[in-house]
Amino acid sequence: MANIDALPSALGATARPGLNEIPFRGGGFVVKSHKGVGVIGFILILALWEISVRAGWINPIFLPAASDVLAALWKLAASGELWLHLQASLMRFAIGWSLGTTAGVIVGFGIGVWSLARGIGLPLVSALFPVPKIALLPLFILWLGIGEASKVATIALGCFFTTVIATFSAIDAVPRNLIRMSQSFNVPTYAVLAKVVLPGALPGILACFRITTSICLIILVSAEMIGAEYGIGSLIIINGNLMQTDKLLAGVVVLSVLGICIGYTLTRLERWLLRWR
Repeated sequence: MANIDALPSALGATARPGLNEIPFRGGGFVVKSHKGVGVIGFILILALWEISVRAGWINPIFLPAASDVLAALWKLAASGELWLHLQASLMRFAIGWSLGTTAGVIVGFGIGVWSLARGIGLPLVSALFPVPKIALLPLFILWLGIGEASKVATIALGCFFTTVIATFSAIDAVPRNLIRMSQSFNVPTYAVLAKVVLPGALPGILACFRITTSICLIILVSAEMIGAEYGIGSLIIINGNLMQTDKLLAGVVVLSVLGICIGYTLTRLERWLLRWR
């Protein structure tokens, strides 16, 4: 970019004395990378937590020290108990989220593309979406039994409606001029859907996946607290009833790490599917 001070001389004019250079003011809200800041902040929080408990400012019965939580987590992992709970939770989460997401994308795509499907499906989705899905778990237990099927069905239903709404909203956000232009060249309908509508709606659908995974984790833990022998939710509620808060928080740490791993996986998936951008 040319120097602003050299502009008057380039135009054959003389700069007025005392004229100051105006700083560039168009860089607002630009995202900057601050590597390491998140890790430093996390370490400071852990240090403050540890100091507060060791100094007696916080009762360790209600909030044990961070080192005690890590020690409890290590004991659970070494004994093999943690892996039994984690395996059960991961299986329920994977099956429930996959079923609910697949069905939600299909139904949402139909509502977003076909008017008849929207006229029938949208009122039903709008009526059932506000219902807390964990409240339906007792009903699913009556229908499907107290085993895995009722928990998986509750998890799948929890992400189904959110995925439906996000999918047809993302389709509505696709620029209509692109669709009309492809149709004006007699492009087949399936090609328009596959090469115009789906790529245009994909960023919104992938963003929805981050929301539904969090919703499914919440429903998963709630369902396991109500009736499950193994699972992270069962680990948390059992140790909470026994006032073993170090093991309780160890379960919370596992959920946090699990959420981070899922978020990282979705980030990699977004970069791969949206590499054309």
